Amino acid sequence: MSRPDALSPLFRSLPSIKGVGDKLAALLRRYFGAPEGQEAIALDLLMHMPTGVVDRRRQVGIAEAYLNQTVTLRLHIDHHQPPPRGKPQVPHRVFAHDETGEVSLVYFGSQGGWVEKLLPVGEERYVSGQIGFFNGQKQITHPDYVVPADQFSTLPLVEPVYPLTQGLSHKALGKLVRQVLDTVPPLPEWLDPATVRERQWPPFADALRQVHAPENPEQAELWAPARMRLAYDEYLAGQVALQLIRSTMVSSRGIARRFDGTVTERVRAALPYSLTAGQEQAISEIRADLAAPDRMSRLLQGDVGSGKTAVALMTMAAMVEDGAQSALMAPTEILATQHYNSLKPLCDAAGLRIELLTGKLPAAERRARLAALASGEAHIAVGTHALFQSDIAFRNLGLVVVDEQHRFGVHQRLALSDKGQHTDLLVMTATPIPRTLVLTHFGDMAVSVLREKPRGRQPIDTAVLSVNEYDRVVARLRARIAEGAQAYWVCPLVEESETLEVVSAEDRAAELRQVFGDQVALVHGRMSAAAKQDVMSRFAAGEIKLLVATTVIEVGVDVPNASIIIIERAERFGLAQLHQLRGRVGRGSIRSACLLLYKEPLSETAQARLETMKSTEDGFEIAERDLELRGQGDLLGTRQSGMPGYRIAVPDVHRHLLDYAHEEAKALLRDNPGLTGPRGEAARALLYIFRKDLAIPLIRAG
Repeated sequence: MSRPDALSPLFRSLPSIKGVGDKLAALLRRYFGAPEGQEAIALDLLMHMPTGVVDRRRQVGIAEAYLNQTVTLRLHIDHHQPPPRGKPQVPHRVFAHDETGEVSLVYFGSQGGWVEKLLPVGEERYVSGQIGFFNGQKQITHPDYVVPADQFSTLPLVEPVYPLTQGLSHKALGKLVRQVLDTVPPLPEWLDPATVRERQWPPFADALRQVHAPENPEQAELWAPARMRLAYDEYLAGQVALQLIRSTMVSSRGIARRFDGTVTERVRAALPYSLTAGQEQAISEIRADLAAPDRMSRLLQGDVGSGKTAVALMTMAAMVEDGAQSALMAPTEILATQHYNSLKPLCDAAGLRIELLTGKLPAAERRARLAALASGEAHIAVGTHALFQSDIAFRNLGLVVVDEQHRFGVHQRLALSDKGQHTDLLVMTATPIPRTLVLTHFGDMAVSVLREKPRGRQPIDTAVLSVNEYDRVVARLRARIAEGAQAYWVCPLVEESETLEVVSAEDRAAELRQVFGDQVALVHGRMSAAAKQDVMSRFAAGEIKLLVATTVIEVGVDVPNASIIIIERAERFGLAQLHQLRGRVGRGSIRSACLLLYKEPLSETAQARLETMKSTEDGFEIAERDLELRGQGDLLGTRQSGMPGYRIAVPDVHRHLLDYAHEEAKALLRDNPGLTGPRGEAARALLYIFRKDLAIPLIRAG
């Protein structure tokens, strides 16, 4: 089904609009990030929200126009004083008056006689701008607007202020937005009429007008009905799209799995510890999904070290009972190898065959492992996204387990599950994601949460100290290492940077070697994977006592004997990152410590972050706090991963609307899965307007 004709004006290319030449078109194309080979369109402008307004409604006499006020004056033009010949740096002054006083209008660089044409002597003009003083005389430098009396209605008395880019002026952008606003077609209402009534929201097209051409500044506020309405529409479009993806992924193409408990019991017996109540609960939620005829699409959230891998193993063992294979996919080869090494002894004990597939395998070895997967002899494959290359065939792939979800978008999720015809999907993430973000980014997935730490995990004592205490810290560290402890020392950058006075990891390692000698090693992101792996193995084996590192150790390094982590310049790390780093210790039986070293002076946000770290180890509490402190964009590294970013909704103000949008989207598709009839057509229009039309082919008939 193609886009309804009624929406065509919104998809008009900007160069087709009067006054948009090649230069402006190129600027807008770049600014709005139009796809390769396409132009920016009317919708790009309409979704470009103002950040504030200029209020020009103050129409007074010159006598009541005060310094730094923006006013609109009705002036009589008296005479011009152009700059003397050969002195272009002197401004062109225009003298004018009204009944209450006099004012001069000042223009710099005004060659060519246009000022004389704009302000003809003896005539009246409306002039709007900011009042300044010069030599005791009121003046307006470069007025924003000058219009003849009969064109007063063209002067925007309440003017939105937009984020701009080099070469784009407020005037040009504002004029263009007003032109496009006039072409917005009447649209059908896609919201539940009760919602609109209850919240007293304007229709979509009116909401756009109130935001871009407000009659008073209040109409354009973030919490005004117009902006609330548009934010809600944006959330709703996203939620409807996620629900459609979910219904496609879990549509009855799944298989109702049957388990007899033989293999899972062998794995349970092989585990060196008993599972926590949280793990048991997650396993039963997952098994219920697998036993149902729909495909599973579940997110398993658990803090660092909460035992997600054991839950995944129990799930993969259950799949074997139903005659199906599983694939476990990690973001890096180091992590894939680590998963393999920790799972292999348990699999061996339970009689399961597990194979590791990485890019570095010798050809013959790779062929043998691929053959074992294709024949079904191998039950579990572990690897990176390379597992989904076309030459890898499974006999019966039933489950895909993905570690560290947010590096994967919705499209990759759909592609993964195409490897097996009826593959179930379990995604594990150690980033505790607040409910708001789960809805935003994984609205198409059910969620299981592991909140408790496994037994035997030690609490971590966290202290916050100034960098000036360096000598004391080193002395204390020396005593602990002499007692057999191992420690991480984390630095923010690899080498000295002029702009950020940060002791680089290399310099810090050199200084620490003077105290600890060759017990110190360095690992950072610019080393080759093999070199990193080598240092990490020596640290794990206890040959190295102090590992100086950049944040490469953030994800998935497991050294139970390491009980101390010192994070230098902690104020420069985000909360989620500090929490991930701290999770590297407290993994063994020894009581662990985390030391956050900061440099004065601390910003309020940095102080709040360090206080949060000191007061709690609960990753979910930390994630919620992180969201408050810095907004949702950074939490999932949105900038890089092409997550559904929002152009209208501002999480701090509009977050509460997301839950409602989630419920409304569910209700809409439950009552009208084919999106038919007037409300269904309206909902399709919503998907087109917010560029979620990729989901439209997924709408199932009835």
